[in-house]
Amino acid sequence: MDYISRKEAMFETKRLRNDTIAAGRRHTVGLKSDGTVTAVGDNKYGQCNVNDWCHIVAVVAGNVHMATNTGNAHTVGLKSDGTVTAVGWNKHDQCNVSDWRDIVAVAAGWCRTIGVKSDGTVVAVGRNNEGECNVSSWYDIVAVAAGDWHTVGLKLDGTVIAVGNNKYRQCNVSDWGDIVAVSAGYLHTVGLKSDGTVVAVGRNNEGECDVSLWRDIVAVAAGSYHTVGLKSDGTVVAVGLNKHDQCDVSGWHDIRVVSAGCAHTLGLKTDGTVVAVGDNDYGQCDVSGWRSSIQQ
Repeated sequence: MDYISRKEAMFETKRLRNDTIAAGRRHTVGLKSDGTVTAVGDNKYGQCNVNDWCHIVAVVAGNVHMATNTGNAHTVGLKSDGTVTAVGWNKHDQCNVSDWRDIVAVAAGWCRTIGVKSDGTVVAVGRNNEGECNVSSWYDIVAVAAGDWHTVGLKLDGTVIAVGNNKYRQCNVSDWGDIVAVSAGYLHTVGLKSDGTVVAVGRNNEGECDVSLWRDIVAVAAGSYHTVGLKSDGTVVAVGLNKHDQCDVSGWHDIRVVSAGCAHTLGLKTDGTVVAVGDNDYGQCDVSGWRSSIQQ
């Protein structure tokens, strides 16, 4: 195999699986097997107005940390043709993605949206007060994650890059290697290594970075103040703030995908049903009626 073909093969292998469930600040989004989307929870800014979406292959939800008692969030959908759609709060133009093309992965943070192009470059719109949208020079990126004020990129070679607010050293990832997935919370960053172990940097006031003993992990998700890990046997572990029981996942099994919002946690089971724990003040955990139509 020549160099270009090998590089393309590695890119495809390391690209993250499409997002099928997404947890925002106060809402939850699910991608159906027919490419349509469903959502529950707070809809103050129209972030749940996704019923007319179609041909969607991935969904992400903008988040904001618990201390910000607002519903200002947005929802982003990646379409099968590489274009992107978005609804919800748009004060910082974070929903202005209609001109994007050739996108293969998306991420949504507070006040911004990030897109990875098929050539490994990255585009961003939205708030840039902390430099969190300064990604135009990135290359060979296979996945991105967006925290409140920082953005993380996973490179083809398993290294990681980050820009934005670094108050808690959440962007100190330059020495990471052999990483296959990344996730970003309010002020912390989590990386999954190819051997199933997990690394984390940043704010750790609630123990959200206490993941060094985790093993056999196949996926990670960072909420505002908690971190969730999916194990190879379909069980789930979680650390961090548990004020709303968002870390009460020890009884979960047969899970294939996890997502962490501000204060709630989602799990997609192998049978297509969805489970949720945590803050439900706006009905964001009311997913018991979701069934096998959710894409796996």
